[in-house]
Amino acid sequence: MASSELKKNLEAEEMFLTEGLKSLLPHALRRIIRCNRLNIMNTSGIAEGYKQANVVILHKSLADDFEKFCHANEGPLPLLYRSKPGDWKCPSLSSDSDIRTDCLQYKIYEHGVCTGSLKSLREYSEQLKNMVTFYLGCSFSFEKAVQNAGIPVRNVEQKCNTAVPCYSISTFCCNLVVTMRPIPESKLEAAAGATSELKEAHGAPIHMGDPGLLGIQDLSKPDYGDPVHLHPGDIPVFWACGVTGVEAIINCRAPLAFTHSPGYMFITDLKNYNVTFRSPREVPQVHCISEDPLHYSIVSAEAAQKIKTLETLIGIDPGDRGIIHLHRQGELLKACLSISHAHSVLITTGFPTHFTYEPPEENDGPPGALAIAAMLQALQKEVAIVTDQRAMNLNKKIIEEAVQLGILKRPVPLLSYQSKSADSALMFLCENGNPRRPRFDHLIAIERAGMAADGNYYNARKVNIKHLVDPIDELFLAAQTLPGVTTTGVGDGGNELGMGKIKDAVKKHIKNGDVIACDVGADFTIVAGVSNWGGYAIACALYILSTCEVHDRYLRKAVGFPRLSNKMVWLSALPSVTKEEKLLKTLVQHGVRSGKTASLEMEVDGLPFYNTHSLMIEKLRETAQQ
Repeated sequence: MASSELKKNLEAEEMFLTEGLKSLLPHALRRIIRCNRLNIMNTSGIAEGYKQANVVILHKSLADDFEKFCHANEGPLPLLYRSKPGDWKCPSLSSDSDIRTDCLQYKIYEHGVCTGSLKSLREYSEQLKNMVTFYLGCSFSFEKAVQNAGIPVRNVEQKCNTAVPCYSISTFCCNLVVTMRPIPESKLEAAAGATSELKEAHGAPIHMGDPGLLGIQDLSKPDYGDPVHLHPGDIPVFWACGVTGVEAIINCRAPLAFTHSPGYMFITDLKNYNVTFRSPREVPQVHCISEDPLHYSIVSAEAAQKIKTLETLIGIDPGDRGIIHLHRQGELLKACLSISHAHSVLITTGFPTHFTYEPPEENDGPPGALAIAAMLQALQKEVAIVTDQRAMNLNKKIIEEAVQLGILKRPVPLLSYQSKSADSALMFLCENGNPRRPRFDHLIAIERAGMAADGNYYNARKVNIKHLVDPIDELFLAAQTLPGVTTTGVGDGGNELGMGKIKDAVKKHIKNGDVIACDVGADFTIVAGVSNWGGYAIACALYILSTCEVHDRYLRKAVGFPRLSNKMVWLSALPSVTKEEKLLKTLVQHGVRSGKTASLEMEVDGLPFYNTHSLMIEKLRETAQQ
């Protein structure tokens, strides 16, 4: 018989056997395993509805540190039970088990090296008297929940090492190991929802999209198991994996340790519970934040709704300029999810509206930019500001005084950009111009003059102010060619950098739009009644995301501890009326004028514009803190 035909017959036999094993109770399965009468490739899909466990057995002198390691990395290592030294049973997980015999196969590790596979540990009974067994949750346990959500389970998964470090405890340190399951794009949110509450089975995914973002270079070469083939429309989805414990055992170089063989889990008597009710704080939503590389993020329904409220608040149109036609729903959420994942952010602002004055800048833009920078600093992200060469001294003074006023924790690096050659933008954005080594992974333009289709820059009255504007647009155009670098534009009139994404609507609905519309787009476009409001909304949205447990877990890949202990630091970075009043006074002292000449007389909903402005900040803060 040909080898391919034999393989098909064996697979068919195993499928038939597995179907019969689905309905067997765990104690019966363990008895069969104990008698060495079961020949299957893995325990996926058997004892359906019951929890399965990864197993780590090590010397009692290492047990306390390993338990701490588990608690510090609960995504990959959800601890179900820790035995006493020499105890081969686990009464809270099963009634009649013996860990020496009740896994289909074991691995033995000596000084960090796997020295073989075993069907039983009975011959090591004497050594086991001084060893402790850890039972850790397994993703096989959530397969039924995934199936119930209408997601196909192929009973195949592959395990890959990542470049994501776990939180180290003493000698236990390693990178996270993940399992990958292909999920149809239309089912991503269902997959996250079905697994998010099953924390004892690794919980929600820790990554959706390009494996390279986890440091996995080739999905066709998994570190454990066989490669899984993606069908058209599938997205690779990654869950934390209990094999992380094996990597920790290898790295600690214990003289003697045992684990289950990957795929051959310990089957418990515990049933998987069904979650019947969850609050919006617990329900995950999935949003695509990048196409190149493909990247999805997760946020709770509650946090998403708060950010939607922020977007609605800033959307009012003082002066009825027609910006209501420019809004793109959901852009604030996607932009801020992208910024939340960023490590280094570059901000630009500056619109020389008052071209006959010195300085020609308006006061819409810098306050919003500094509000974003303050929150990014609080979140411990790298942030820099790029502006026109002629405005460097002015912006340096503003930043210094913002630090003195307590708006910024420390000075923000201030940069300028000049176009000297065809690759100037690439050299500015990337180390030595290497597209694979970008200095920034997100660019934000807020109330920054944007280049029109004819190459000029216009204020709202169609006056060409190109002679006052450095070509920072080139950075946004170059960013479009750099994988992993995303951009956001914030504006209130359509002639700002980043508004090219909505230029058709600007030309149709905004006065002089056919001339002034910015031609350079951004990945995300945030339109606000006043651009500063957009900056304040971004700062508030980043606060909301940081305090969202669902998003925080996804950001840290379910390793380490929740970052909510930093909440008071983030809270102090939120924009406030007092901060803005102080900053506006500083701008006035440096000769910066209002961008809205009629702002003192303008009314919005029957209130003077300034009162509306203060009320807007208060409402944004209130929404963020709800």
